[in-house]
Amino acid sequence: MTDRDAVLAQNRAFYRAFNQRDYPAMDALWATSLPVSCVHPGWAILFGREAVMDAWEDVLDAPSGPTIQPRNERVSLYGDTALVLCEEVLGGAVLAATNLFVREEGVWRLAHHQAGPIADPRASASPPAGDKPPRVLH
Repeated sequence: MTDRDAVLAQNRAFYRAFNQRDYPAMDALWATSLPVSCVHPGWAILFGREAVMDAWEDVLDAPSGPTIQPRNERVSLYGDTALVLCEEVLGGAVLAATNLFVREEGVWRLAHHQAGPIADPRASASPPAGDKPPRVLH
C-alpha cells in the first residue's frame, strides 16, 4: 500500500467513525504524541488532544447528528505529513474540509481537522479532470 493509499484509508476511516458514531474508532485515529487541533464549523478553535477528543465525544454522542459523505479527496504528501483536502456533503450543504495527517510510530494519524461552508458548492460539484484544481477564481 502506498502512502497515498494509506492516508486515503485513514481519511475514510475518519468519516466512517463519524457516521457510525464510533468514539473509540475516532479516538484511535488521532495523534497521541504530537500536537492536535480542530475547528468544527461555527466553533472556537480547539487545541490539544484532550480538548479535541472531548469535543468529538460530545459530537458523536448527539443522538441525531448528521451523516457526512466525503468527496473530491485530494492528497498531498510532504514526507511524514499528509494533507487531505475534500468536500463534506451533509444533506443539501457542502463544506470544504482540511484533514492533516502525520506519521506517528509508522501509522498515519490525524493532527488537524477543519471544515467550513463553501460559498458556491456547485463550483466544485464534480472532481476536476486529472486531479487539477478547479479553474474558478474568486
